[in-house]
Amino acid sequence: MKYQSQKVAMAYFVCAMALFGIQVLGGLLAGWIYVSPNFLSELLPFNIIRMIHTNALIVWLLLGFFGAAYFLVPEESEREIYSVKLAYIQLAILMIGTLGAVGSYLVGIHGGREFLEQPLWVKFGILVAALIFLFNISMTVLAGKKTAITNVLLMGLWLLSLLWIFAFINPDNLSLDKMYWWFVVHLWVEATWELVMAAILAFLLLKLTGVDREVVEKWLYVIVATALFSGILGTGHHFYWIGLPGYWQWVGSIFSTFEVIPFFLMMSFAFVMVWKGRKNHPNKAALLWSLGSSTVAFFGAGVWGFLHTLHGVNFYSHGTQITAAHGHLSFYGAYVALNLAMFTYAMPMLRNREPYNQVLNMVSFWLMTGGMAFMTFVLTFAGTIQTHMQRVVGDYYMDVQDALSIFYLMRFGAGVAVVAGAILFIYSMLVVRKREVITPGSANPVAGE
Repeated sequence: MKYQSQKVAMAYFVCAMALFGIQVLGGLLAGWIYVSPNFLSELLPFNIIRMIHTNALIVWLLLGFFGAAYFLVPEESEREIYSVKLAYIQLAILMIGTLGAVGSYLVGIHGGREFLEQPLWVKFGILVAALIFLFNISMTVLAGKKTAITNVLLMGLWLLSLLWIFAFINPDNLSLDKMYWWFVVHLWVEATWELVMAAILAFLLLKLTGVDREVVEKWLYVIVATALFSGILGTGHHFYWIGLPGYWQWVGSIFSTFEVIPFFLMMSFAFVMVWKGRKNHPNKAALLWSLGSSTVAFFGAGVWGFLHTLHGVNFYSHGTQITAAHGHLSFYGAYVALNLAMFTYAMPMLRNREPYNQVLNMVSFWLMTGGMAFMTFVLTFAGTIQTHMQRVVGDYYMDVQDALSIFYLMRFGAGVAVVAGAILFIYSMLVVRKREVITPGSANPVAGE
């Protein structure tokens, strides 16, 4: 760690990991309700649990992005963060807003729009926090060295913050409502967040592999171009059925098939950089998470997204467990694993624990990734059966749900593995143990913590 102000990133990472724990536990609870539908139905209804699960996911990922920016921008810009105080104020606003949103959900106060259920005051709080962040990080970059990584990161963060304005627009017309809603949800996860992902992945690979910066930057610009080209018009694959003009059926089908390309490029980029790398970096766990993130993102967002994006397929599969399979694997690969890669790289430096014991961290990777892969296969099979029984044959919804009970039980088992991996990861980060180091000329290792 070269700059003192980078320490602010640790506060973001710790808060993010706390919400990560809440998010996966909420998901596990929701998974059990699929198996036993009346569980906690009076005390904590399923719709409230689901809100907490999805909102905690969004907020902790954003906290991870903000923390990653506060860690990598000083190194890239070669100067301290413009204002550490502003960074802590921003974090306080976000955490107060998060706790306020959860509290309001628990007493039945929410906006009702999926992912955007936050009360109005919380939405304003998020906007204020985003503006503080953009001012703070932009002033840091403008006063320091400019690189492709900071340029792309800033572009992604500026765009995702500006798109949040559409969360305030809630027209009475359902078609317009859904259109503005997708401006936030799709253009976040399938456009602007991809820029953030590409920038953070490029930074990690630059540090972990030792590849020349020029090579990294060329790849980065190509990935950004394909992400924006496909992601913006790819929004059309959500516009098929919400009352927008019919041409969106073709625009959405064509451009959403191109959305596979940036994820394939990111996976190729990661492996090519490791292959070309000259540095034998001691943090193997961070490299594992980086490669795992790009690979799982390609399959989750790319392959599983493509499976049901064409309108001829989506007509039958939309809103089934196939959507859930795609959503879980793509979010895990593209954003969850990437944030965990950044935590794994940065936390030992922030806590002055290098070199450190990485075994538990690597075990957590395989537990979470294996659990998520199994969950995806289970939900894919469940969704295929659901599509046929419900959308083709025309069986009643609840009869179909009863027929899928074995898949929901297996999904819960996969969720247990994911939660176990998440808890192990958090432990490995917060209780970072130093590795035993053998000093030259000594037969005895220097005892680590």
